[in-house]
Amino acid sequence: MHLDHVMMVQRKMKKRKHDECLSSSLAPKQAHYARCMARYIQGPGGNHAADEFLKYRSPLVSRYASKEMAYNFSDRKKFTTWRKLWIYLAKAEKALGLPITDAQILEMESHEKDIDFAMAAEEERKLRHDVMAHVHTFAHCCPTAAPIIHLGATSCYVGDNTDLIMLRDGFDILLPKLARVIDRLANFAEKYADLPTLGFTHYQPAQLTTVGKRACLWLQDLTMDMRNLQRARDDLRFRGVKGTTGTQASFLQLFQGEHDKVEELDRMVTDMAGFKKSYLVTGQTYSRKVDIDCLSSLASLGATVHKICTDIRLLANMKEIEEPFEKEQIGSSAMPYKRNPMRAERCCSLARHLVALMADPLQTASVQWLERTLDDSANRRISLPESFLTADIILSTLQNITEGLVVYPKVIERHIRHELPFMATENIIMAMVKAGGNRQDCHEKIRVLSQEAAAVVKQEGGDNDLLARVQRDPYFAPILGQLDAILDPKTFIGRAPQQLTEDTNEVSSAVRADLLCGAPDCKGPLQGIDKAAGTHCLNHLDVNCP
Repeated sequence: MHLDHVMMVQRKMKKRKHDECLSSSLAPKQAHYARCMARYIQGPGGNHAADEFLKYRSPLVSRYASKEMAYNFSDRKKFTTWRKLWIYLAKAEKALGLPITDAQILEMESHEKDIDFAMAAEEERKLRHDVMAHVHTFAHCCPTAAPIIHLGATSCYVGDNTDLIMLRDGFDILLPKLARVIDRLANFAEKYADLPTLGFTHYQPAQLTTVGKRACLWLQDLTMDMRNLQRARDDLRFRGVKGTTGTQASFLQLFQGEHDKVEELDRMVTDMAGFKKSYLVTGQTYSRKVDIDCLSSLASLGATVHKICTDIRLLANMKEIEEPFEKEQIGSSAMPYKRNPMRAERCCSLARHLVALMADPLQTASVQWLERTLDDSANRRISLPESFLTADIILSTLQNITEGLVVYPKVIERHIRHELPFMATENIIMAMVKAGGNRQDCHEKIRVLSQEAAAVVKQEGGDNDLLARVQRDPYFAPILGQLDAILDPKTFIGRAPQQLTEDTNEVSSAVRADLLCGAPDCKGPLQGIDKAAGTHCLNHLDVNCP
């Protein structure tokens, strides 16, 4: 849709005085409006561009996801991978003695990427079978190789194996992104390791912690997610060449009963696809519990991100911490002063979707009858890509948040001053006892003064004046000179800074070191993994890292 065309239509709509527009009849007016809107929507390029705005588009792709993750689950990658798998199969079968020629393989390789999607769609409309539609489409441009395309294979040879490749590559996109979030959050934790802040239990003020130590709670969960994603990725195997019910009967027939050749065929194709192992046992499909393993790690990540971003939203309400806020960003259309935590809210919203998607593979695996039923297919077309796309989105957004978190120490200090006198009462009692006082008498004195101060806060809306009351009471004269030291917030944070150092050191060894640039004097976290283009570092986005 072109802006100049839109403006031209609008001018014509104002200038042209059609008879139906002048008529008092409603129907001619509606007809004229419909014609004008049709021209407006169509644009000078015809209907093609307009079609995209006349049908639902998933916001996971149109609005949020990265290009690399969107491509990973695209039709282009899917059907190109199918052709690669047919080429791998033909090469392995030829190497093991089947009558397949070099010319047939070269013909297939030369047409690996030039897919006629329109022909494939028409074939599928007629055949009602997506794999055979693409077999016919591939055979059309490879007439010499047509007789040996898909030889001995079943639909799941291309379908399931491609899914496993996409799952593996999806994890390879997510893992460096998660490492970046962990790295940024570790930097944040280290920066605020010693800054005291109110702790909260039951969302009520509790003993002090530090801003950095609280971030370590988030770090620990993300590190567990890193472990889970890496394990799920490393546990993936290839389905390989298993035949219609997993017995490899068709391949055994092709190789005239030679079991060793069938085993070698499976091994060769698995190796060509970049996997170290294939599943030893399958039905027609690989076990759908594999999908459970993969999506459960992503759902767990979703739970972590939801907790982190909920914490940030709560702290933003208290004005202690804020996510990044752009210079011209608008928080509310009605309330200009608003600074809403929209990024954290987006993460929470999408994280809920990611967690909810976990129900799909659980139910799918539980209802697969015997060697396989097709009621898994339509569900998996949605649940697998959406899980990875959603995880990709929330990690990218969380990285943005963790790179730009803003802390307001003065606000934090004010909140501590409001609550610390109550928390210091036990320390005041101990100081009085050391100065010769009676523990029970001191406890009663503090109890009465605390209740009076609480009444000022709750009933009158005043500040916590417990400390002033203690200073005015002659009973506490022996420790007045110690009150500043007793009320120093840093004496209430325990081993928080030390725990933080231990945690970030562990994170560095467990996560940061595994995903670092190999360039001299760099060691920056990796941007992503791309076997064709190389691996990119955050510090060298335009160059390949060693």
